[in-house]
Amino acid sequence: MQPGPRNLITDVQGLRVGNADNTELKSGTTVLVGDTPFTASVDIMGGAPGTRETELLDPQRTVEQVDALVLSGGSAFGLDAPSGVSDGLRSIGRGFQLGPALIPIVPGAIIFDLLNGGDKAWSENPYRALGRSALNNASENFSLGSYGAGKGAVTGNCKGGLGSASLVMPCGTTVGALVAANPIGNVVTANGHFHAATFEIGAEFGGLGPDPRSIGCLPHHSKKIAKMMELAADANQAPTANTTIAIVATDATLTKAQCKRMAVMAQDGLGRAIVPAHSPMDGDLIFAASTDKRQAPELADLGHAAAMCLSRAIARAAWEATPEEGDVLPCIRS
Repeated sequence: MQPGPRNLITDVQGLRVGNADNTELKSGTTVLVGDTPFTASVDIMGGAPGTRETELLDPQRTVEQVDALVLSGGSAFGLDAPSGVSDGLRSIGRGFQLGPALIPIVPGAIIFDLLNGGDKAWSENPYRALGRSALNNASENFSLGSYGAGKGAVTGNCKGGLGSASLVMPCGTTVGALVAANPIGNVVTANGHFHAATFEIGAEFGGLGPDPRSIGCLPHHSKKIAKMMELAADANQAPTANTTIAIVATDATLTKAQCKRMAVMAQDGLGRAIVPAHSPMDGDLIFAASTDKRQAPELADLGHAAAMCLSRAIARAAWEATPEEGDVLPCIRS
């Protein structure tokens, strides 16, 4: 398997991604939108998720397809970003038609980036406007690292960010991943090698290779927690402020139940790239989407490809991060 032409989730035909962010705020929003509605589900393994309309994505629920998915910074405030996306979709005639009512279906999830050195003293929630702006910016090409929902992301020992990767399977099916990586865990070892190194293709995140020294069973140490404690009014609450949120997508035709299973399998990719993952202090969540363009391969193979894409996307998120004034931790390249 090799990456698609862009090595982005938009290698999946019919998908576009838009970013909007604010440097002073150190936060932003990312939207995945389809040319047409697409089938979607979700799997949540973190202990502290923040979500909108994810119950709709349960295979038991009636709604089969959605118009967009949103990843956002801003913690609970960021849950307003999907409202801006809904406004924009409705203005162009997109949504579920029920008589005279037009209702865009836009599930979303958030990361906590309120203690990252940015100016959060806004008088009006900025995320609705960021959501609409991200939709307006949607394209097949988009920036990684310190953009969109990854603008203010921080990992356990370096800056996080927005990441993406793709794979084309031998049968021709394309799989892609999009992630805002902001975990309490570490994406690199103490020696600066990515945990996801064994899945790297070419030098897409630096070509540093696996750590030649075994990390063994060392206790977890997070520089992020120490920095957040310095910024938090209540230091006991600072370690709860994290989360990695992602989307895996394919052009294979899947039901909601099959999308759910792909999301479950993709969680392996998160666990391979972040140590530790799925903690009580993270809201780790993965959406899965199908654009229904081609016959599906074996679901086990599809889930495996999604997991590998997600591991690579997480490493790319940190590798592409760029330094900015007021950062609480350095970039991995620093």
